[in-house]
Amino acid sequence: MEDTGTTQDRVACSSFRKLLYGFRTFCTSEELATKKCVPCNAKDMRPMTEESANALISKVEGWKLLNEGDILKLSRSWKVKSFTKGLELFQLVANVAEAEGHHPDLHLVGWNNVTIEIWTHAVGGLTENDFVLAAKINELPLDGLLRRKVKDSSSSK
Repeated sequence: MEDTGTTQDRVACSSFRKLLYGFRTFCTSEELATKKCVPCNAKDMRPMTEESANALISKVEGWKLLNEGDILKLSRSWKVKSFTKGLELFQLVANVAEAEGHHPDLHLVGWNNVTIEIWTHAVGGLTENDFVLAAKINELPLDGLLRRKVKDSSSSK
């Protein structure tokens, strides 16, 4: 019987997904967003490899991988409309983080630059939980909080 659970840096999706280097890598962002973060037990978990993280990073649009002192992290930045909109963004993220029991590092620099870093502190790197939380953050309704993007000149006609 095929294992569909998550252990260490294996990423479980549907049982019919193919394996790449022994790891499931074909999750969609929607599949990640429907998962729940699992409680971290440092004895049972270890950080995922950079190869596994690179296979999943495309599933969480807008996020990038950081390597800080051999600790892999997910990072994403936004420009918000105002200081208070940044705090509102943090509250939305905090609500999701509390529900998942997985807490990111939140940074508000200046009056409108927001950065979120996600990693599993208990294991000193990334786990599937980090990608699950990033996918859930991507689903938050942030449009009213963010500064408008410059319109593409080709789409203005």
